[in-house]
Amino acid sequence: MDGSEPGQTVAAAVLSGAPVELQARTVRIYKPAKTATQSGDWHGHQWRMDWDVLQKGHRWENPLMGWQSSADFMQGTHLSFKTKDDAIQFAHKQGYEYFVQEPNERRFVPKAYANQFVYSAKKLKQVRTK
Repeated sequence: MDGSEPGQTVAAAVLSGAPVELQARTVRIYKPAKTATQSGDWHGHQWRMDWDVLQKGHRWENPLMGWQSSADFMQGTHLSFKTKDDAIQFAHKQGYEYFVQEPNERRFVPKAYANQFVYSAKKLKQVRTK
């Protein structure tokens, strides 16, 4: 985008003079999943926006430790939004290409210990103890 495209809004990155590498970035908008160490009702109801990793030439192996190094300053950056629409509106206003990853909603099936002893008209189950 260089600001000459027809439309109602001009991307903020064009007006701010941001580098072209930053203007052409793709962002991912998603709702993060609950971590494995959390239990119960999870209160992570915010949407998150991350920048995709840059392709070739921006990563190299550190010769001292063998770790991957990067010149990508947006790699560890993320933004949080209250709603998906807020995140999409921000990405559109900034002129970013974006894709939305819809969350996998967990179905909760209520269970009760007492349900094991409720009468049903089925054949009785025999449990052998010896």
